[in-house]
Amino acid sequence: MPDAPPTCPDCEQTLKAGGFVLSGREDDGARACRMLWRCSDRHFWWKMADRPDDPLELCPHPQLFRS
Repeated sequence: MPDAPPTCPDCEQTLKAGGFVLSGREDDGARACRMLWRCSDRHFWWKMADRPDDPLELCPHPQLFRS
């Protein structure tokens, strides 16, 4: 059974996957995908797609994504 989607740290609503964003990783300089998540209150979060145990981070560019 797949893992349940995460909940929004701000409002506790279930997050919906919004796709992948190619970005540079700060700790090793590699280019990697971030998984974008959003809730119905338009809070945007992301995390490195290849590091599922890392915590969600607030997306600094929510204006770039349509909701």
